[in-house]
Amino acid sequence: MGRIRYGGRTPDQLRNRELEATSVETWATTLTAVYETDPEALAAVLPQPLVPSSEPLVRVTFAAVDIGHGRPPFGAGTFSVEAMHDGMLGGYPLVMPMTTEQAVVGGRETFGEPKKLGDVTLVRSGAGGAQGSSGAQGIGDSVRGAFTRMGITFVEINGTIVAEEPITPDRRRTDFYFKFLLDPAGKGFDSDPWLVHCHRDEKTRAVWKVDGDITLRDSKFDPVADLPVRTIRFIEFAERSSSQRGELIRTVPGEWVRPFVHQRYDDLSVVGTD
Repeated sequence: MGRIRYGGRTPDQLRNRELEATSVETWATTLTAVYETDPEALAAVLPQPLVPSSEPLVRVTFAAVDIGHGRPPFGAGTFSVEAMHDGMLGGYPLVMPMTTEQAVVGGRETFGEPKKLGDVTLVRSGAGGAQGSSGAQGIGDSVRGAFTRMGITFVEINGTIVAEEPITPDRRRTDFYFKFLLDPAGKGFDSDPWLVHCHRDEKTRAVWKVDGDITLRDSKFDPVADLPVRTIRFIEFAERSSSQRGELIRTVPGEWVRPFVHQRYDDLSVVGTD
């Protein structure tokens, strides 16, 4: 009898390779924008114990992640708001579109990330439509990033590379997540959710300034349009690597998080009318 693949696995086969991959430097091409929104709108999306920071900032990132081994890059996105926890500044992602199931499952079930399957577009092209080159020759290239789910392109950035910027120093950025499982009886959670701090160490090898626009389109599944663009702080195109480490901080009462569960799960049922 051959190996039964649904049978028990050896310790080496039980390695969480998706988690291991997050601790290894992977290079990505990224398009990032930070903009100011309405303070009341930002405060409304934060579960306790997170609180708004001193500025109502939203960060949007589109990335094409190079996983090597001869495989094409996969698309990864983040739409997050700036928040604070116990004096620490970080981001609270509302939606993280991913183009592969592996990226969704690895992030949601291990870190509590609000990842969902979706299309992530990131294109840089020269005047003739060809892929842009790096350095000064890339000035004038057009760039486009977009998130599309359920047939709606709900975030889109279009712009032009206008200048090469100084290399960003190595830095650590932190995101806040809530890790939980829903109660099969439909009464909240299996147990109180965990607040997770995810620390991401970033390195940069190239950065370009982008002059562009941010478009938010209404979607009942991804209602980021409720956080309108008031002032664009910056848009940049970059080549970055990152590795991340998650940390369980504390459990929080389920009633703090339950009103926000729809941030992670689409308001859609196979038996519903909507």
